[in-house]
Amino acid sequence: MDNYVKEKMEYEISRIDKLMTDAKPLLDLCGQKEPDFVETTAAAQVLHSFYNGVESVVTLFLKSIHENVPNDGKWHKTLFEVVFGKNSRNINIIRNDIKAQMEKYMYFRHFIRHSYGSELKWSEMESLVKNLEDVWETIKSDFRKAIENE
Repeated sequence: MDNYVKEKMEYEISRIDKLMTDAKPLLDLCGQKEPDFVETTAAAQVLHSFYNGVESVVTLFLKSIHENVPNDGKWHKTLFEVVFGKNSRNINIIRNDIKAQMEKYMYFRHFIRHSYGSELKWSEMESLVKNLEDVWETIKSDFRKAIENE
């Protein structure tokens, strides 16, 4: 992997880090009380941004190892499978033990793209919001290992 790609990946990782830092007061608030409409809508945007950021890093990584990046009608789902080893090199970019959690973030990303804020249900978002920081730390560690190993 050349330095330019590493720098781009590190930049995307830093953007997600900034998102987590900026969203920390909101995430903490959501951990203390059930959020109102505005807070729920803001938390949904954080989840959406987080997942999009993860996909950006994955896409850069795949391109750097000359792996095909999906572009079909279900490319988010296909990309998700590629992340967990369904690629020509059988590389798990993110460890399998959080696959089920990441699948929930992916499905939420799809939901939020096709819904209205008034349709958000805190009960369906709560675990995603409360686990977000830990999930990000795990993924970030996996990304850094992938960068170092290529």
